[in-house]
Amino acid sequence: MNKRFSSIRYSYIRSHLYGVFLTTVTILSILLSIYVLIEPEWLTPHSIFLFISLYFVLAIIISLYTGFKSSGDMKERLDYLSVLITQFANGNYQSRVYYNEGDELARIGNEMNELGEKLQNQVKSLQRMADEKADYAKSAHKAAVIEERQRLARDLHDAVSQQLFALTMMSEAALKQLDKNPVTAKKQMEEVAKSALQSQTEMRALLLHLRPVHLSGDSLSTGVSKLVEELKQKSNTRFQLAIEEDLALTETIEDHVFRIIQEALSNILRHANATEVRLDIATRAKELFIHIRDNGKGFDVNHRVEKKASYGLKTMQERSEELGGTFVLRSDQDEGTHITIRIPC
Repeated sequence: MNKRFSSIRYSYIRSHLYGVFLTTVTILSILLSIYVLIEPEWLTPHSIFLFISLYFVLAIIISLYTGFKSSGDMKERLDYLSVLITQFANGNYQSRVYYNEGDELARIGNEMNELGEKLQNQVKSLQRMADEKADYAKSAHKAAVIEERQRLARDLHDAVSQQLFALTMMSEAALKQLDKNPVTAKKQMEEVAKSALQSQTEMRALLLHLRPVHLSGDSLSTGVSKLVEELKQKSNTRFQLAIEEDLALTETIEDHVFRIIQEALSNILRHANATEVRLDIATRAKELFIHIRDNGKGFDVNHRVEKKASYGLKTMQERSEELGGTFVLRSDQDEGTHITIRIPC
């Protein structure tokens, strides 16, 4: 309620009422001064009271009407500017606002239009640079493959290799306890099964990175559908995919988006412990909209997450920004994670 009464419309009304109050006090002071100093016959206390009362009532009514009337146009124009700023924040730089008036708001609107045009040109420049970067990346493909293999080797050593070693140790301990203490052996075998499942999930996530960086001639729709179908067959996680068939995208945007989705699904498999994943890809208002959500354990975005997961999120954000897009992450403990990406196209 306080926020509503602090709007520009009520500010106009308050200013009109303030003017009425000052005018009423001034007229009353003048009439009282004439009555005290000159004492004319036509001026009596009763006439002063009647005049001031009628004036005050009429002035209040007129002030309320003129306040609403005069602030309506101003509020509407400010709302247009607010919507334009929101559109820019969401990556829709094609939006414009036009005023016929020649006042300060019209000047601000023209400056906002120029800002939108500059942002739109910057997006085109970023996408052109991304195209050039993609060509350069293809020429340096061999070096990238070697670096990727080295990284995967480190991940295998840090994660799967250590887990397999732990499986070996627990299995040997369970065998020793099998005859002497079957209950303890059973608990140890349950831990072995749990660790084996974790190792299997870790391995599947790492294998995602062995897929080609480029779509190898497939469209984004086909490539993502194949990826999701493969994960459905090899993972206990349930995947739901909603993607437009005919996406008019450049090769560079398709490659970047495909890699972003690979990284997101890899993070979910390795860190989220999710049972359901939903992926939506569509075009909305001249932009590519991507939404990925899971029902995993989530995390506090204001605190440092696991180093590998943080690296993956940073990579996805950088790839989105290279295309002039926006990357929004929302997550809470035990409430899953939502990733929203908008890329102008």
